[in-house]
Amino acid sequence: MHIQLTPARNLLVRKLRVGRVPVLHIRLKNSTHEKPGVLWIHGGGYMTGLKEMVYMSRAMDLLRNFGTPIFSPGYRLAWTSPYPAALDDCFAVLRYMHENREELGITSILVGGESAGGGLAAALCQMARDRGIPVAFQMPLYPMLSNLDTESSRDNHGRIWNTRRNHIAWKLYLRKEAKEHVSPYAAPALQTDFRGLPPCYTFVGEGEPFYAETLSYVEHLRAAGVDAVCDVYPTNVHAFDMLYPDHPVSREAILSFTLHAGKAIQAEMLKIRT
Repeated sequence: MHIQLTPARNLLVRKLRVGRVPVLHIRLKNSTHEKPGVLWIHGGGYMTGLKEMVYMSRAMDLLRNFGTPIFSPGYRLAWTSPYPAALDDCFAVLRYMHENREELGITSILVGGESAGGGLAAALCQMARDRGIPVAFQMPLYPMLSNLDTESSRDNHGRIWNTRRNHIAWKLYLRKEAKEHVSPYAAPALQTDFRGLPPCYTFVGEGEPFYAETLSYVEHLRAAGVDAVCDVYPTNVHAFDMLYPDHPVSREAILSFTLHAGKAIQAEMLKIRT
């Protein structure tokens, strides 16, 4: 297994601060054309992880193939700051991107992330819809969406993530929220109105905890008239594409992701030209 954790030489990396939130801004050197911007949110069960994980994420495929700049927020983690801290931090970065898009050279915003970052991406799209900030496309990969046990998360012994870790993570993230009313912004699977959310692409392993909630999320989007696609792969390894990128299943997933997200990016680029 080989994981690249450092940026390639053709990339320009800036460290920004949006209020309290540290952000990595990664773009291609000598890129002069305006592009859609990608807000990519790292995983880690809401309780671990760091913004530099973006270097091993699917967001880098979009940057290298389509030139889309990336914004990776170092949001507050649930060990010290439970919900809504992480979502508030991500929304602050989304709002910054929207309000400063001309200066940043971005024309529209795509939102994505893996695992807990996928859950935050889904929640962020809901919040953005409700607060009037346009998001062009969402990519919540194998997202952590439900604080309630599902058919696939109830008794799961998958690799990397499982039922025991999932319960610990949700308890840390929700804290007092779990004892009262859990907002869909905290657990996006609880959303009842999916109308007006951005088109979606995702993928998930059939043996991992988030299989059922990912499929349910996509089904709810489709029922609300939102274009949504989910690919399913034969693995019980959570985040398999990041951990084993050279495995044949991962290569298939990476290619399909790049094609689907690439179509969304190209559609946004076409809007610029017209």
